Amino acid sequence: MHAPLFAALIRLADDHLILGHRLSEWCGHAPMLEEDLAMPNIALDLIGQARALYSYAGDIEAVGRDEDLLAFGRLERDYQNLLICELPNGDFAQTMLRQFYFASFMLLFWAEAEGSSNATVAAVAAKAVKEAKYHRRHCGEWVIRLGDGTEESTLRMQEACFVLEPYLGEFFAVDDVAIEMSKASILPNPQSLRGAWLADVCEVFVSAKLQAPDLTHAHKGGRQGRHTEAMGHLLAQLQYMQRSFPNMTW
Repeated sequence: MHAPLFAALIRLADDHLILGHRLSEWCGHAPMLEEDLAMPNIALDLIGQARALYSYAGDIEAVGRDEDLLAFGRLERDYQNLLICELPNGDFAQTMLRQFYFASFMLLFWAEAEGSSNATVAAVAAKAVKEAKYHRRHCGEWVIRLGDGTEESTLRMQEACFVLEPYLGEFFAVDDVAIEMSKASILPNPQSLRGAWLADVCEVFVSAKLQAPDLTHAHKGGRQGRHTEAMGHLLAQLQYMQRSFPNMTW
């Protein structure tokens, strides 16, 4: 059970680290002061969740890799995050929509994981679900505000829907790791969340006057370490200090 549990924890941690890093790129560049505070704080929540997951994964692996080595000391093909997490931010509409998609999914995921048979996973989920609830509400309100806003904001949100739609199906991809975790009642099967996630998204999209996303086709590969071109550039920034000054201490 240790091998699939380690793999599952790394996947979740990678999702949160990479998306948290992407969101942090907005610091100092958001369209208003409120968002210049809100977006980095959401990023910090995501990175905090990543730290907890990496730390537990390191304990499970038991070969001396701590959260920092797991976060910053791996090659690109070793990262197993969802592709949507690594995509460039695009404009504010695209960033908000991506964050809404992710937060809606993770809110459902963590809510089920609160009942995990693994006490550590359940504890992480209990904290994360509260943060995901805020992220989902905050970003969902922006999706509605922009989708049903001015002509310009509506066009930008529609374009964001078009750009992100091909990456949504990967949320619900299932393999041996996901099945093993589900059978052991440690983590929920992503496929089981599809209906509730789509219903939540559609509820917001009705208010935003947007069309429901089509999940028929999906770009996949992130869980197998096959990434978009953007991932290499992201890691060059994310890992610069640790690669330049290995084992540094404060």
